[in-house]
Amino acid sequence: MDAALFAQILSDKSVIDLNKLKYKYPNADMHELVELFTTSVYKPLPIQDFNGNGVLYMESIAKVRINTVKLLLAPQSAMGNIGIKAMEDEIAATLTIENIDFARESVRRILQGYAPSNEQEHRIFGMKKGLEFISDPLNIITEENIHTLYDMAVGQYLNGDEALSPGELYRHDSVFIVGQQIEHAGLPHMKLPAYMKSLVEFSRQDEQMNDLLHAAAIHYYLAHLHPYFDGNGRMARLMHMWFLRQRGYSSALFIPFSSYIERSRKRYYDAFTLIDENARISGVLDITPFLLYFIEYVYNKIEDYAPRADITEVFLQALESGAVTVKEKELWFFVLSAYGGGEFSTKQLERDFRNAAYATIRGFVIKFTGLRLLTAQKYSNRVKYAVAR
Repeated sequence: MDAALFAQILSDKSVIDLNKLKYKYPNADMHELVELFTTSVYKPLPIQDFNGNGVLYMESIAKVRINTVKLLLAPQSAMGNIGIKAMEDEIAATLTIENIDFARESVRRILQGYAPSNEQEHRIFGMKKGLEFISDPLNIITEENIHTLYDMAVGQYLNGDEALSPGELYRHDSVFIVGQQIEHAGLPHMKLPAYMKSLVEFSRQDEQMNDLLHAAAIHYYLAHLHPYFDGNGRMARLMHMWFLRQRGYSSALFIPFSSYIERSRKRYYDAFTLIDENARISGVLDITPFLLYFIEYVYNKIEDYAPRADITEVFLQALESGAVTVKEKELWFFVLSAYGGGEFSTKQLERDFRNAAYATIRGFVIKFTGLRLLTAQKYSNRVKYAVAR
């Protein structure tokens, strides 16, 4: 292929869509183009497609903002646990993506410690337990722990043909993901143990790729393998957060990733479809479309939810200087957990925190507004506060 034509194709915004490239560059030989991509553009990963060939991605065009990395590394909890508001939003969004009926009030009830009263609330309770499980740094990613996570978050609430056979880690039969037509067949079930073992090994490797892209690759690959009859999407999203938690990205537990996926749900599923369509043309599994989806529609959006990248440093400096009391430290971490990116009033904080007098609450919001850790917005005769962005 002519070098100038190859360079033009590489710079085309449609470079990840082979079907579009076929029509835009009718003189280009797709087989030759894929060979050039393979030798000069694609980077292999230590996981395989269904034919035993390596999974690939375009490292040169899948780039994550450094500020996003900083945001996710910044701790937002003294205990390292998951944020309450993030948990509520994550559960609500992941169930919405799967078209599972639930009431937002039921999510809040379960997170407040009430026992499940119906099937809907049992499902919510399962997701709560799953999120708590991945937030514990002692629960490392292994095949056994993946099964434990699946059982507590999804499996216990399935019946009949959807449930796993006793003693089995994965499904025992074929599965198809169906839209208007069959769009994707999961990995043949006989191969699942070997492929899932490879996925676990991939999750433990450090040198392959940027951590945030690594998490997205794990997310894609579990959904691609489809190791369960039901709950694969929920598990893929949990695995994404779990990997980041294991790698020390504390704020991954304070960002409801599924909320961003739910807002861009069509593009999320389109990325899976595009990868399959490209593979039919090229014969290779290039997961770049999914990585780019995550960069553009999830990672690049989390600044809207997370505090400023430097806010933890500002807080720690104030704490070390003695400007922040023990009670104010507790209030700060509670605000990060309970409200996330949302607003709150002093009365609401007093009611929710339950362990501080109103005068203490009032002094806290005034001080932390002065430190520029909180912002204040006046609405008529009321003032609402929020973590500074």
